[in-house]
Amino acid sequence: MKIAIIGTVGVPGRYGGFETLAQNLVQCHKNTKQTFKLTVWCSGKDNPEKLASFESADLRYVNLSANGMQSIPYDILCIYQAVRNGYDCILLLGVSGALAIPLIRLISGVRIITNIDGIEWKRDKWKGLASLFLRVSEWAAVRFSHEVIADNQAIADYASEIYGSDCKVIAYGGDHALDHVDQTDIPANLPAYYALALCRIEPENNVHVILKAYNDLDANIVFVGNWDNSTYGRNLKVKYGNCSNLYLLDPVYECNMLYSLRANASIYIHGHSAGGTNPSLVEMMHFGIPIFANGCSFNRYTTESKARYFMCESELVELQRHLNPDLAICIGADMREIAQRRYKWDDIGNAYFELLASDK
Repeated sequence: MKIAIIGTVGVPGRYGGFETLAQNLVQCHKNTKQTFKLTVWCSGKDNPEKLASFESADLRYVNLSANGMQSIPYDILCIYQAVRNGYDCILLLGVSGALAIPLIRLISGVRIITNIDGIEWKRDKWKGLASLFLRVSEWAAVRFSHEVIADNQAIADYASEIYGSDCKVIAYGGDHALDHVDQTDIPANLPAYYALALCRIEPENNVHVILKAYNDLDANIVFVGNWDNSTYGRNLKVKYGNCSNLYLLDPVYECNMLYSLRANASIYIHGHSAGGTNPSLVEMMHFGIPIFANGCSFNRYTTESKARYFMCESELVELQRHLNPDLAICIGADMREIAQRRYKWDDIGNAYFELLASDK
């Protein structure tokens, strides 16, 4: 049996939820000694070294970018190559190339399983025709895939309500975040006690809400993100970059440093209001510290309503002010227990492989 993973920048992953998913599926494939052939399609533009293999997976390349508008032809070409090379099953991550699924089903017997991610067309960054295209692609993915995966029960409920379709709910693992070689010292200019936020700098992640709240609190926060990639981020950096209690760091990809920043944090602030089960949230749950999260249904489901939630600056301020040591220990223990029960890669990988190997 030959299985293709399509829809990522590639492996080994440097960032991104789907890249992390693909990499951990490959590692689980190796660790559990799966007998089927696994291939990951990768972007040749984003992976100039073009490794032939990674762990137990073969790698193939399409010379287009996997992000932005090029993600549409990129995904479609990857699907076409997998069909042409006789793959039995395709795991499609995201809906960018999903409009090709009806045609693929007409001309081949390949089984297609699609992870529809979040409700992508609703994100603030997509407007007009782009949003419409993603909505139609979502419909095609749900309507024509043999199986549909949602990473969060709230996404599955949405698919059931809008399309009358059942989804298999499989979340992300987060225990890989605990892996490190050595705990690196955090930068000397950072305080001993700090809240941590870590995300793409986008309005739907409520970065402005978090920074305003902590500026008003005069409490320390270390905020890691791609500040220079958008006007939104650059404006926030200008406004808050010189505040003595707000530490705005560029993205951190080095595993030991990232581990240290997480392990030394006293609180994690999660502002994401779109998507489903967010990888950075389940990763931080494994560290056993209190979490203040945006109160959307996705985050409440992920944390089983045992974190603390905010919808605006004033609510976040109140959460910080009323956090005491006993409450922090209680919330942190709940987060770790949920993470160890629901968000471990061995369990996630087995759930994926059981579905991929099924002939239903």
